[in-house]
Amino acid sequence: MQQKPTRVRILDAAHELMLTIGLARATTKEIARAAGCSEAALYKYFTSKEELFVAVLMERLPRLNPVLDRLVAHPAERSVEENLTEIAREAALFYAQSFPIAASLYAEPRLKQRHDAAMRELGRGPHMPIRGLDAYLRAEQDAGRIRAGADTYAAASLLLGACAQRAFAYDMTADGMPPQPLDAFVRGIVRTILHGISVATGPR
Repeated sequence: MQQKPTRVRILDAAHELMLTIGLARATTKEIARAAGCSEAALYKYFTSKEELFVAVLMERLPRLNPVLDRLVAHPAERSVEENLTEIAREAALFYAQSFPIAASLYAEPRLKQRHDAAMRELGRGPHMPIRGLDAYLRAEQDAGRIRAGADTYAAASLLLGACAQRAFAYDMTADGMPPQPLDAFVRGIVRTILHGISVATGPR
């Protein structure tokens, strides 16, 4: 069987280690060892662990930002409710996988500070999806499908905040499972938010 390309093996190893031992403990040396390459080879593809982390988020996790970018560019192809439902589903899946990776940073404040600085330099961070969703909602507002006086930033924060909360709020329960299946959760969140920002009731 032909071996996977080095970059793919590095991403696979980084994803697995970040999920199992956390971002803080997943050193480039450990990632390179798991990928079957040297640490020097890793740095030929990624200039830092933060850049590798961003690549894992973009290439191995549910793709929230591309969905937002597409909907900003073409907001009217479907109803607002259908678009927000897609966004909420991708967001819930994204946060469910990304939180276990990044959570270990909060146990090491100095490492988190370095990581945050690197994320700013790369133009990335957890605020970016909120900006993207706000941009989409403002595009819908300009098209007349969202109420003119609606606070689109608040709506974006509420939707993504609910999806993020779902990712870790039930870890301490007996079965670790949210009370609603994903589809029911997504429908409820979207319809509740649309009740406050849409131009009319009924299908959007």
